[in-house]
Amino acid sequence: MSNQIPVKNVTPPTQGGDLYAKREKIHTRAFTGLFRTVRMYVGAFLFLLFLGTAWLNWDGHQAVWWNLPERKFYVFGATFWPQDFMLLSWLLIISAFALFFVTVYAGRVWCGYACPQTTWTWIFMWVEKVTEGDRNKRIKLDKAPMSLEKFLRRFAKHSLWLLIGLVTGLTFVGYFTPIRELPMDLLTGQANGWAYFWVGFFTVMTYLAAGFLREQVCIHMCPYSRFQSVMFDKDTLIVSYDAKRGENRGARKKTADYKAEGLGDCIDCTLCVQVCPTGIDIRDGLQIACVSCAACIDVCDEVMDKMGYEKGLIRYTTEHNLSGEKTKLLRPRLVGYAAALLIMISLFSYTVFNRTLVELNVIKDRIPYRENMSGRIENVYLLRIINKDQHAHTYVLEASGLSGITLEGKQNFEVQAGEIFSAPVSVSVDPENIGSSTNKIEFTIQSVDDQSISRSSKSTFTGPVIR
Repeated sequence: MSNQIPVKNVTPPTQGGDLYAKREKIHTRAFTGLFRTVRMYVGAFLFLLFLGTAWLNWDGHQAVWWNLPERKFYVFGATFWPQDFMLLSWLLIISAFALFFVTVYAGRVWCGYACPQTTWTWIFMWVEKVTEGDRNKRIKLDKAPMSLEKFLRRFAKHSLWLLIGLVTGLTFVGYFTPIRELPMDLLTGQANGWAYFWVGFFTVMTYLAAGFLREQVCIHMCPYSRFQSVMFDKDTLIVSYDAKRGENRGARKKTADYKAEGLGDCIDCTLCVQVCPTGIDIRDGLQIACVSCAACIDVCDEVMDKMGYEKGLIRYTTEHNLSGEKTKLLRPRLVGYAAALLIMISLFSYTVFNRTLVELNVIKDRIPYRENMSGRIENVYLLRIINKDQHAHTYVLEASGLSGITLEGKQNFEVQAGEIFSAPVSVSVDPENIGSSTNKIEFTIQSVDDQSISRSSKSTFTGPVIR
């Protein structure tokens, strides 16, 4: 029998029961509390990390820069190439397993505290509060006819929204093109047409997603809300209303003996609904629209404190705790995700820190072989060296695989940082040492100034067979 928590696909009360009904705007009330503070600091950190990282310099260029035209990807001193894209796949898989692990243990905390949609939505809501006032003022302003005051407040709000969207778009595009030159290039018309398009695209999408769509993204567009119920179990931390303690609901005086009247701790103030960014009533149970932001916890604790009741009527808890059973911390699925995550992180870290900083490709010439002035059999190859390091290196070339094999001509090659260097090389062998018409040989390059940087590549040596 499944131990998953049934997640209700409840339509937020503000939207009505009809799927095609017109959306009613959600006006959230201002509040304070522990989880709001945590969310504010986490959101501010992530927002500043996104904006600030693009402006950092490292070794003379942008610290994080996806240089698509040159197929070079700089990440804090490391240079990655298209050949390294397998690492990106690994990173995405690790991120997915990390999300699975966190969800099994603590529900949708990613959605509530770290999701870009949530972070930008809270920022836009704060702008709305600053320009139009608190919840009641905004509701009255929506219903009021257009006036100079309403126009100016709306103009200020949308202007700030567009400004934040523009900063977001510029920053995002700035990870793919040098951000220090980007604003001036856009203003002077020197930027590429695609730069204008993508800056405009992300400006508009940020403006729409965080300013207008908001909870619609979380409820209807985000796939995470749809498969979360598959990952929850009765030991997953979720935002829950304690119905045993809260029911029956009802208003009362602070000094009243409400238990004698058959009432629970819930005073039915509906503040938990008024602060919810998705407009749900957590008292209806766990719902697909709940993003675990804990806004309802903060405001309910404040009400409980004013009434002189114990806090935690709405709290982070598990279904087992609500039913009086003990929560199991170590569960097979949670342990499995943790083990897989540790193994993948270890392998990924080992691969990244031990990846070679040079690539060597050897392409044999179409002419099978030739005889040189010394009577030796000679093969010609095209040598291609890719210096993945952010510093120039001089490499020494060696060849092996046949007795008496000799490199003709230049054997030292200086390759600049990030350069793809190509050069023809010749290899000769005494005819008596050629065992067959096709022989396996190996080329090796090694950095003169760093012995740990080396790479080998196999090829073939062709020649006549002397019997």
